[in-house]
Amino acid sequence: MMIERITSRKNPLLLHIKKLFSSRSYRQQHGEYAADGIKLLDEAIKWIPQDLRTVLVTPKVLPHGLPEHVRLVEIPEDIMAQISPMEAPQGAIFTCALPQEAQFKLPQRSIVLDGVQDPGNLGTILRTADAMDLQVILTPGCADAYNHKVVRSTMGAVFRTPPMYAMHEEIAARCAAGHIPLCVTALSERAMDIREADLSRAAMVIGSEGKGVGAYFLEHADMELIIPMSERCESLNAAVAAAIVMWEMRR
Repeated sequence: MMIERITSRKNPLLLHIKKLFSSRSYRQQHGEYAADGIKLLDEAIKWIPQDLRTVLVTPKVLPHGLPEHVRLVEIPEDIMAQISPMEAPQGAIFTCALPQEAQFKLPQRSIVLDGVQDPGNLGTILRTADAMDLQVILTPGCADAYNHKVVRSTMGAVFRTPPMYAMHEEIAARCAAGHIPLCVTALSERAMDIREADLSRAAMVIGSEGKGVGAYFLEHADMELIIPMSERCESLNAAVAAAIVMWEMRR
């Protein structure tokens, strides 16, 4: 495979990749996202080789198994440090086509995220859901699943089990039509201990880090559930709560 070499910091490709890292609207406009890291690149080669577009490496890094259609570019380490959002770049940056948005289908068991905005939390939830073989559904207000921080946090899970997207009203309507209980985590007196609930068929809503589940899902929920914890604690991190919920759904 032929290797291009770029040494100018103002090269259009490098400016393009920096914008992919920094702007959600730019990613959506170009149908492409950027990620960094050698291990993550290996995962992309393994799971989504057809989506890989461009790979940038430093002279000491030589990726293996790249598809023939991929553009391979070598850049100096100092330019890699300027482009990469990581504090200690590993020497590999790559871009992929954004997956085409699939027609929304509500599985019998799913995790619905309501306004989860922290990229690290979203990435961890996607990684856990992939391990538990559960579908994640994102609603408006959630972080971008193809933000480089999210992609890195998933450790490749976003390549294997990409999230779906749906409006609040569509999720509630599909739940009602399919007789799938719409459940929310909530700190209320009527909330049931999650260990006592049957979640074998459920759409389980996890709320945002600061506000919890929003008013729409609280109003339309079939069941409110609570994760039992010490009385001196008010809440859990969204990713931790989601992991407990997913474990209960599998159990």
